[in-house]
Amino acid sequence: MRYVKAKSITELLGRFLREEGLETPLNEYRVIQAWPLVVGEPFSQYTKSVKMYNQTLYVEISHPVVRQELLMRRTELLEQLNHCVGAHVVYDIRIS
Repeated sequence: MRYVKAKSITELLGRFLREEGLETPLNEYRVIQAWPLVVGEPFSQYTKSVKMYNQTLYVEISHPVVRQELLMRRTELLEQLNHCVGAHVVYDIRIS
């Protein structure tokens, strides 16, 4: 009898998602879902929309003071979002 090296379900699922082209859309969805957690409740309540396009996160903010604060923290937010997802998904954040 021949023994086959067992693989974890995480490894198999990750490989399946990559092969089917679903890994990137899933990570983009995770980034959008992580936005309120990363910026916190006070800032997330002023968020109108969050979208991903070409590895850029587009965020629309309704209050000018909150927008300015998030613009100053853009690099920090970028690192936190990528860390939260566990992959380098976002390369730029555009806040308007």
